[in-house]
Amino acid sequence: MTFRQRLAGFIERADVTNFILAVILFNAVLLGLETSDPVMDATGPIIPALDSLCLMIFVAELSAKIVAYGPRFFRNGWNLFDFTIIAISLAPGGQVASVFRALRILRLLRVISVAPSLRRVVEGFVTALPGMASVFLLMSLIFYIGAVMATKLFGQSFPDWFGDIGRSAYTLFQVMTLESWSMGIVRPVMGVYPYAWLFFVPFIMITTFAVVNLLVGLIVNSMQDAHNVEGNEKTDTYRDEVLARLTAIEQRLGQDTDAKP
Repeated sequence: MTFRQRLAGFIERADVTNFILAVILFNAVLLGLETSDPVMDATGPIIPALDSLCLMIFVAELSAKIVAYGPRFFRNGWNLFDFTIIAISLAPGGQVASVFRALRILRLLRVISVAPSLRRVVEGFVTALPGMASVFLLMSLIFYIGAVMATKLFGQSFPDWFGDIGRSAYTLFQVMTLESWSMGIVRPVMGVYPYAWLFFVPFIMITTFAVVNLLVGLIVNSMQDAHNVEGNEKTDTYRDEVLARLTAIEQRLGQDTDAKP
């Protein structure tokens, strides 16, 4: 067995994976504590030092994977995901890169690449993206039509809400989320346009209760498919193990039979 094979076997061990997962969660707690000035004043350089230690562990793990897998490392999407997260974490400090330093909390997303069940969820979500794109296109068409109509109907009396297509689209988005849609927007509009409910009620019925639920349904179905795939893989693995054991038993019985005079 070569050095690379031994290193890959070490990286893929369950205890090593669990250790990396624990470091990711611990580092997430540290990054949260860094946002508290009283905690930082009380602990001094301890939290930054622990954060640097966690980053060193991540870099060491990433380097070990690159050495163990070689070019295959960059052909795996999850490895590229980890590589990008660590690269962002290594961004230098200062005012120019302050945004990148704030993105260090993205290290927590490495839990997805470490935990197989979370990977299945993300893969299922990605699988649903084509269907979601169609729903988003339909939603965009509905919003554009609604924004044009609202601007024509209510823009003159309510320019802050419906003065142009952009403002109308944002207001309709608020209406779709049902956040203060009645008392905050629709009833004031109905005070000037009594029949405005003929526009807003169908809009809510189409967007909030139809299209959004269609989007949720696509995501739920995709997550269910991902769960079923994971269950089928576990079943196939167990079946292969049972067949291998039965084959070994048959071979032993055959050897015992041949050995008898």
